Amino acid sequence: MLRFSRTILGVASVGALSVASLFMAGNSDFRKVVTTQPDSLILGDFVESDFPFISTSIDGRKLGSGFPKENEAARTLAIRLSDSAYVAFDTDLLRWSVAWTRQFMPMHLMAQVSYSDFFNKSNKLATIGGVPQLATGSYAGWVALKGNPATFEVGAPKRDWMPLPAEEARWNGIYTYGDKVVLNYTVGQTPVMELPGSTSFSGQTAFTRTFRIGPSADVLGLVLAEVPNAKKVEQNARFAYIYQGANQDTVTAIGLAGKGTKLMTPSVSDKGHLKVRVAPSSQSTEATLLIWKGPVRLIKQFEKAAKATKITLPDVQKGGPAYWKQDVVTQGVIAPDTAAFVTDKVTLPLPNPWKRNVRVADVSFFKDGRAAVITFEGDVWLIDGIDRSLQNVKWRRFASGMHETMSIEVVTDTVYVFGREGIVRLHDLNRDGVADYYENFSNVMSQSPEGREWAGDLVHAPDGSFYVAKGGSLSNGPGMTPQVAKGFRQGSKHNGVILRISADGREAEVIATGLRGPYLGINPETGVLTASDQQGNFVPSTPIYLIKKGDYYGVSPTAHGQENPEITPPLTWIPHHIDQSSISQAWVTSNKMGPLSGNLVHYSFGRPGLFRVLIDSTSQGVQGGVSIIHADYPAPTSKGATNPVDGQLYAAGFNLWGSNSKGLSALLRLRYTGKPSYMVNGFEVGKQGIVLSFDSELDPAVASNPDNFKVKRYNYKRTEEYGSGHYKLDGSTGEETMYVSAAYVSPDRKKVLLLVPEMKEVMQMEVDYQLKAKDGHKVDDQFWFTINHLDELSPAKYGFEKVDYNLLTALREPATEKAKEVASVEKGRQVFQKTACAGCHSEGTRTKGMYGPPFQNLYGAKRPLEDGTTVVADDNYIRESILNPSAKIVKGYNPEMPSFQGILSDTDIDSFILFVKSLEKK
Repeated sequence: MLRFSRTILGVASVGALSVASLFMAGNSDFRKVVTTQPDSLILGDFVESDFPFISTSIDGRKLGSGFPKENEAARTLAIRLSDSAYVAFDTDLLRWSVAWTRQFMPMHLMAQVSYSDFFNKSNKLATIGGVPQLATGSYAGWVALKGNPATFEVGAPKRDWMPLPAEEARWNGIYTYGDKVVLNYTVGQTPVMELPGSTSFSGQTAFTRTFRIGPSADVLGLVLAEVPNAKKVEQNARFAYIYQGANQDTVTAIGLAGKGTKLMTPSVSDKGHLKVRVAPSSQSTEATLLIWKGPVRLIKQFEKAAKATKITLPDVQKGGPAYWKQDVVTQGVIAPDTAAFVTDKVTLPLPNPWKRNVRVADVSFFKDGRAAVITFEGDVWLIDGIDRSLQNVKWRRFASGMHETMSIEVVTDTVYVFGREGIVRLHDLNRDGVADYYENFSNVMSQSPEGREWAGDLVHAPDGSFYVAKGGSLSNGPGMTPQVAKGFRQGSKHNGVILRISADGREAEVIATGLRGPYLGINPETGVLTASDQQGNFVPSTPIYLIKKGDYYGVSPTAHGQENPEITPPLTWIPHHIDQSSISQAWVTSNKMGPLSGNLVHYSFGRPGLFRVLIDSTSQGVQGGVSIIHADYPAPTSKGATNPVDGQLYAAGFNLWGSNSKGLSALLRLRYTGKPSYMVNGFEVGKQGIVLSFDSELDPAVASNPDNFKVKRYNYKRTEEYGSGHYKLDGSTGEETMYVSAAYVSPDRKKVLLLVPEMKEVMQMEVDYQLKAKDGHKVDDQFWFTINHLDELSPAKYGFEKVDYNLLTALREPATEKAKEVASVEKGRQVFQKTACAGCHSEGTRTKGMYGPPFQNLYGAKRPLEDGTTVVADDNYIRESILNPSAKIVKGYNPEMPSFQGILSDTDIDSFILFVKSLEKK
């Protein structure tokens, strides 16, 4: 057993230390490792043997007859105590959920199963892998008692997935110190530091809990274990025993060790709770408790071991030794300046000395241009050397062990991370380049263990507060809470909501509800808050919202008690085939991004890629639209930020769910080259038509030809089904092609007025245009937008002259009858690509990374269904699967495909069937 010479009392929080000096020259402890991207990646285990904890949920409901039945926790620290002893500490309830021996935990959670099996989404509930020894139920592990009671009662099980009220007890954080950790929390007003451990005697394992308890005016109560099948109880001033088993030959025992235990009294409740009462004291107290389960015949040896045990806490507030002592150096790839915006690749540190996967989920920047990234496996890496050439990019591991982390913010050069454990503030106490203290900045948001109740997003507001987005508790996972609607489980009270977290992290306020899988963006100067949501049940297509307090966005399972609330429309919808899986937004906060400077940018996981978001303000409200920022995106783009030094926009992302990209992960720099941009940079819609503004001057002869513009519109239907087809304004299926009566070009040649008859509010409009710029560049692109409100247009303010509104009611030339389309394999292949089928289905036999079944050899095959029946994949089956995909669900797959009702024509569907037939293996 390790011995430490000094002890120290922890406090609830430590001052935020800057990490600005972490890359100082002359730090001899760190060595450089130069790496390049390999063709294949050899990874170590998700759980690293030289790091003492991981954050995880735990399902301890089936440990056996001698353990509590109600024992589940969403936020625990799974701590290695020795080579074969472990404990899961519940940070919400400050209890040892379960302690066990032999094997650690099977890697069942999403980040774990996909760590080396990159597209594996078959997550299960987290369980222990060895033999349980001790456990408590889902109630408070500590309690502060007023007065001077001789004993105390254990509280009722807590099922709200919330931490204990801060005035009762609060989790403060975890210190790392070599192979040890020290837990820091407060019980009532009393600070407590705890060193969990284990010791061996006579071939047995006893668990140790060494405390440093601050001065306390209150009696403190501690629950150490619950043994429901107790047969006999014994206790004295130093030991307490619960005998169990048919022959009472097994015992669960607690023993007091050390001088500080004179304030402690062990006891056993009539329900089998092993407890300790801690008397008030005006001074700090250090004490160790031993807890053991084993054969009765070894009780004397246990008592001897307890009396001999002497453990002191390490001086953790000065920091511990660095876990990772090497910088990994990579060389980035600079894109040629072929367009206005290109993507440079900041090469990831793969391979690295720890054989660690690096799936970057988010990036944030220090004031000096260094970056911090968070990975889905729970690691923080710090990056230096982000210059124009990217030829000497230094990566350093800074922190690890966190739970499905997808968001990072650097605030005044201090790193904040949002994962399922809450918002963690990281501290490098001894300035050796590695975090030593993982402070609980905020855990006031509820969190269930449901597989899709993501800690989705975190953004920092100008007033010092934070906003977080919580994923809805979707039912496509193993499930721990009841199903409440199609596609949804109950989850916690904050699933599917956006919360404002106070600047001190201690309070949460619900801002918006009714979301399925929200992600955020915030203007760091004005505080304007935006969000996207994930298409699925109750969400007909991808929306972008302008968030206002009190808004409800239409997902009834996450309305959280509101009765028939009014649904707030989005700023804009985006069609499924354009962005089938949206993530966050970011504002370009520099003036170095050319026409994108000051703009809002939307990140698409599914496409992948970035969109420019435009806003049209009317007298009644706002509406928005998007255009694609064309560039090379080799992996999903999830989140990003503007670098304050080079002024460019960065994007981080990793692959796991359905995406058109097959790259595993990337950190990209969207760089402005100075070349002309031809994107739409503004729009206005009104009763007479549409005004589009462009970054570059247009050829007026081409832009004034209305035949070069194709306009259509359609609505979606919000139902409990997954996604939506397209519907005309009268409710029938399909899309309406709009007639463009005329096109006018403004004097500055950067704006076009389209006269469009019968403009109305509609959920989705699309404008396809085939134009030419003044410099001769062909401009073939699209713009998608939503009309929430219609005012009269004022063309004169843009300089349009002699606009003939009579053309809006003029008789139209009869349309030339189109030649009837003929179904073909090639057209079916185009449908497969255009409608984003390729993001979920393979045209070969691949299943990894695919949400839906593969198409090769599909036609004519027997398909096993979830209801136990089978069906032959013939023309009728494929057609039904396209128009009503939830009618028949193939076994092993989730109902996560939208209907293409009103989107694909009969010829499109016939062509698709021919395409599937053509994929038969020759």
